[in-house]
Amino acid sequence: MRAIMVMFDSLNRHMLPPYGSDEIEAPNFQRLAERTVTFDNFYAGSMPCMPARRELHTGRHNFLHRSWGPLEPFDDSMPEMLGRDGVHTHLASDHPHYWEDGGATYHPRYTTWEFFRGQEGDPWKAEVPKAGPTAEGFKGRLHRQDAINRGYLRREADHPQTLTFDAGIEFLQTNADADKWFVQIECFDPHEPFFTYDEYKKLYPHDYDGPEFDWPSYAKVTEPEDQVEHARFEYKALVSMCDRSLGRVLDAMDEHDMWDDTMLIVNTDHGFLLGEHGWWAKSVQPWFNELVHLPAFVWDPRTGRAGERDAGLAQTIDIAPTLLDFFGVEPTDDMLGTPLTAVSREGALFGIHGGHVNVTDGRYVYMRACATPANTPLEEYTLMPTHMRGRFAPAEFQGAELVDPFPFMKGIRPLRLTGRAQINPYTYGSLLFDLHTDPAQEHPLDDTEQELRMLRLLARLLRENDAPESQFLRLGIPVVGDPGEEHLLVHAQRDRATAAALPLPALDDLPSGAFGVGTSVPELLAHPQSREIVTRYAPMLAQSEILGMLGGTSLYNLAAVMGLPAPQLHRIADELAAIPGS
Repeated sequence: MRAIMVMFDSLNRHMLPPYGSDEIEAPNFQRLAERTVTFDNFYAGSMPCMPARRELHTGRHNFLHRSWGPLEPFDDSMPEMLGRDGVHTHLASDHPHYWEDGGATYHPRYTTWEFFRGQEGDPWKAEVPKAGPTAEGFKGRLHRQDAINRGYLRREADHPQTLTFDAGIEFLQTNADADKWFVQIECFDPHEPFFTYDEYKKLYPHDYDGPEFDWPSYAKVTEPEDQVEHARFEYKALVSMCDRSLGRVLDAMDEHDMWDDTMLIVNTDHGFLLGEHGWWAKSVQPWFNELVHLPAFVWDPRTGRAGERDAGLAQTIDIAPTLLDFFGVEPTDDMLGTPLTAVSREGALFGIHGGHVNVTDGRYVYMRACATPANTPLEEYTLMPTHMRGRFAPAEFQGAELVDPFPFMKGIRPLRLTGRAQINPYTYGSLLFDLHTDPAQEHPLDDTEQELRMLRLLARLLRENDAPESQFLRLGIPVVGDPGEEHLLVHAQRDRATAAALPLPALDDLPSGAFGVGTSVPELLAHPQSREIVTRYAPMLAQSEILGMLGGTSLYNLAAVMGLPAPQLHRIADELAAIPGS
């Protein structure tokens, strides 16, 4: 028995041919659907990248207890379990987050592994600036490094995606006659930046004479429509390149007659907003279906099902149990996923640490925000205190303590620390959608009966996932017993949700003087009166570590990232313009 998993990052289900779209030239995805079961109700769980990969290993959700971080000492790891049972596991990837502090424990769980450098500002090639100012802020440094890396990727043959699939195909060819192996060919694309080559760009001809734009910010859309469309074409070109790479795997399976005894899974971690709902990217807005309703394809030679659809409600946590089951390895008691051959669940839980906690039953989606503006209490439980690209700062350990373990921690006491959310879900309010009548999620419902039903489903799933008491308190849900109508939030937060959904006004339409929302954040914080105004509306700006990431970002651009409601932005602009001397 052998298994192949081809994993993409930020692959949009709603733009692929097997899911009814003709936006993207992707014949190999259509070919894939003809050879596999296409899942119609496959959802993400923990977001974004490494939280999703922790689910991929452990078969249980990450986001209720932990933000972005490594595998923990008490975690089960599917590839490690397979290895212990005599299955050779191999990882070929260009995903740069495996190289960082927050991902450093994942790749050693495989028997063998190889990585290819150069994606998304990966600190790879060294060109020291000879003179002049260097890029400001974290994002500026990332863009500068990415520009350097691209200079070494002038041919498609040099691209890390190509090298990743070269390695994957080499594994298949080398081990075509061997048994008991699992190879994970994991591609960072089509994650931003949407860097590709003329062959793929020519598939999507369009007129555009604006600035280079293949790397949208995680923010509300403020760019002109032609620039938005250009970014969408850049994304499509990259997906077409991914399609070519996928075809190479299908060709190898054909060439070596692997379909009789080799499982194939093709999946992704999450999607990417390209202007839908007025947003770019992910993580800083509610988790709309474009981000969490995922493409997934499975060929299982034991069942022989091909060219079929499966409507079962499935999730990322089901992948580990699926692969373990295929190789005859028992899952651990801590795994909450189900093999995809027999998946059946009433609800799917998904979210990001400190954000909305969301649940769907396949028809309704309920996005539960925090009950108060403070978004507290929020806690981290870890023995591996690292963030994405760094260690926890000393200040984050203030008040930290070892506490009693949760049931899945194998008796190991974790460190409990105060958590910090990337966004405050209170900004957007609690939301309820009916996907049958409103598949684009444009018209939130205010339906007491349905919200109560979904809230009770959410509470039950929180308990099944051993959620900490702090999550119940943060969300305003009783720790014990069923929630009642007094715990509903959609109606109470509806005005807030409506305001948050409005597009930002154009910068030129806002008042300004010596200070305005177009002023850089460091400049605003350096003046006592403007500092008082901006920190009153955005208390996070008082945190020194946040400032280190901002560089010269203007308050207007920061408002787009934070999802600051348009009426609130108007109030800030008015107050800044009224500062004496402005």
